[in-house]
Amino acid sequence: QTQLLGVLLAAASNFLISVSLNIQKCAHLRLVCQAEQKPYYTSKLWWCGIALLGLGEVGNFTAYGFAPITLIAPLGCVSVIGSAFISVFFLKKTMRTADILGGTLTISGIYLLVTFAPDVPQELTARQVQNYLVSWPFLVYSILEIIIFCILLYFYKRKAVKHIVVLLMMVALLASLTVIAVKAVSSMIALSVSGKLQLTYSIFYTMSVLMATSCAFQIKFLNQATHLYEATTVVPINFVFFTSSAIISGVIFYREFQSAALLSVFMFLFGCLLSSLGVIIISRNKTEEHLQIPFIDCGHIPGQKLTGKIQPDSHSSCYGTLNKEDDSVKRQS
Repeated sequence: QTQLLGVLLAAASNFLISVSLNIQKCAHLRLVCQAEQKPYYTSKLWWCGIALLGLGEVGNFTAYGFAPITLIAPLGCVSVIGSAFISVFFLKKTMRTADILGGTLTISGIYLLVTFAPDVPQELTARQVQNYLVSWPFLVYSILEIIIFCILLYFYKRKAVKHIVVLLMMVALLASLTVIAVKAVSSMIALSVSGKLQLTYSIFYTMSVLMATSCAFQIKFLNQATHLYEATTVVPINFVFFTSSAIISGVIFYREFQSAALLSVFMFLFGCLLSSLGVIIISRNKTEEHLQIPFIDCGHIPGQKLTGKIQPDSHSSCYGTLNKEDDSVKRQS
């Protein structure tokens, strides 16, 4: 029952995030269309989107306390598919065949994820987190992760390599630590609320610091990637990298597939593959839409009479002609 609650909570939270992103974009477009330009934070619609985003992130955080990492992390695809379909209503975008195909694959993958997810006890105490933290599989994994991260950071800082794979690989390595810490903190808070106090253990605050630090650096590198590359490229690659790192973290740290059958593991991974393909298909060849200025008002041009609106010609650099009553025009006529 708790695992189903976590799944429903994660799906609803990611759907809220997709709604919030579309509301924020809609608010930005409305502000640009206004004659008097105002800062985006003066828009009530934008703040509504921010509130929904915060609610969605809190829901995601809570979901980690009720279900395995290997199940919650891949459900991030709900925000991608939700955004693709919700934008049709909010931003009046056209529904593409790729959206329908990608959505079908993603929903099929989600069904397999939920059906074949590992069934593990979700009561995670502070002492269990301490034992997991010093276990030899996690120590080996941590050493390998630190070495790989330092190599990538060397190329990023010293060699100025800003390739998208380098940036998003560092994001994924940090994300693996983030999801481990998020599940630990969320689970200990849930147990404390139910009456089994866990907040007196130092491991709770250690995990809280790890969660905040890794999340901050993760956002830094992700922002760098979105600044240098198109969102249509960043979103699918980041989803695949993040999901892979989260699943590996859940398997190694929390041992979530320790007693799972081989068929269940295969079908679960197949569900992850379908979800990733769906996200890639939805994001592929999806161009960013720019605000189109419908006309140029001649009344704002000094010395010209307002005789109408001039439609820009998208196929040439000429924006039309002006009624310029000067001597040169009269001589030409």
